[in-house]
Amino acid sequence: MSVDIQLRFNSEAITEFSKAHSEPAWFLEKRLAGLKAAGELQLPVLEKTKIDKWNFDQFEPFHSADKVASVQDLDDLVKSQVDVDSVKTLLVQKNATTVFLSLDEELTKQGVIFTDLATALKEHGELVQKYLNTVVDYKEHKLTALHSAVVNGGLFLYVPKNVEVKVPLQAVYEVAGEHALVCPHVLIVAETNSKVTYVDTYVSGEGKNMVANSVVEVYVGAGASVQVASVRSLSEEVHDYSFRRATVDRDGKMEWILGEMNDGNTVANNTTILKGTASLAETKSISVGTGSQRQNLTSQVQHIGTHSESEMVSKAVMTDEAVSILNGITKIEKGAEKANGEQAENILMLSEKARGDANPILLIDEDDVKAGHAASVGRFSEESIYYLMSRGISRQQAERLIILGFLDPVVAEIPVEEVRNRLRQALERKLG
Repeated sequence: MSVDIQLRFNSEAITEFSKAHSEPAWFLEKRLAGLKAAGELQLPVLEKTKIDKWNFDQFEPFHSADKVASVQDLDDLVKSQVDVDSVKTLLVQKNATTVFLSLDEELTKQGVIFTDLATALKEHGELVQKYLNTVVDYKEHKLTALHSAVVNGGLFLYVPKNVEVKVPLQAVYEVAGEHALVCPHVLIVAETNSKVTYVDTYVSGEGKNMVANSVVEVYVGAGASVQVASVRSLSEEVHDYSFRRATVDRDGKMEWILGEMNDGNTVANNTTILKGTASLAETKSISVGTGSQRQNLTSQVQHIGTHSESEMVSKAVMTDEAVSILNGITKIEKGAEKANGEQAENILMLSEKARGDANPILLIDEDDVKAGHAASVGRFSEESIYYLMSRGISRQQAERLIILGFLDPVVAEIPVEEVRNRLRQALERKLG
């Protein structure tokens, strides 16, 4: 049976979408190659998680939506994610349509590019082609191949040499409708000694059997600094697959701050490749599992450059019958002398039926390095509960305080106040 028959879309639909958006021929070729590879490749092999029964390909990829002229015209779900009175740079994508896009004129004068992927392919095609899919290969597995075939949006962010973007740049991605898909490809390039913060949120409206399949590629130049923060609050009707990857040149810094607040099944892989001397990576992530949700969350750093350093902190709270697998992988390659990699995975269990596995992994091929890991899976400290209750606080309130205190060191790092507040609200919602 052919791939076209198995799926809810075919090569003709992909070609039609590509031509309607005036995409260059090389990008359409990449799409069709991705479709072919999707029929040949296997799903990624995940630690203690089988996803072959999940919805990863039963979607209709090109649902359109109406564009709006101003932030005030966005739907309430999206407006709740941004400060509508002050935001100047914002991209909003709903299903397969960029419904709103704005860029501060001051950034344009500095040479910063912040635009949707379709526009970038037309106006900055050579630059996009230079970097696209050179860190996340579409042939890695079936999910990346599907992403390449039906990518229906995303953005291109380019920061020139020596430019510091002082205000975080924001994007909101929404999926809504029966068998809808949001499939953005985010490409960030920070040239030498530049600095930028990018923040996105993922939300879902009404609908069933929805899918999110996103890729983020980041290129951190020498001496550059990039911070990416992402909060995902998708419903249980959405199966979410995200693959984020960065490569960092000498003296560069990459920082990830991730809030996995989905109600549905989730796969996330976050990898940083420290290529340059004295390159640096920091990854902080939190997640909350509820109901019968399944999560497989991987943070990984590959040390290639000498004197490179990494720190990974992952925290999860598990309730009901939820299952969460936290994988931390530090790989220090031969020749990465004086590298230092530290990681910690901590899971707090709130239910007898919930399950959490913390898997710290160190892979070291060089002698002159430092590396360490810590992992814990446990329940409430009854002593802490008793102490708070002795101060007149109910047990339920005491539990909530402990949970929020457990997660807040990561929440506090979110660089945009509105997003930070929404993450705290998502925590309140998930914890009941």
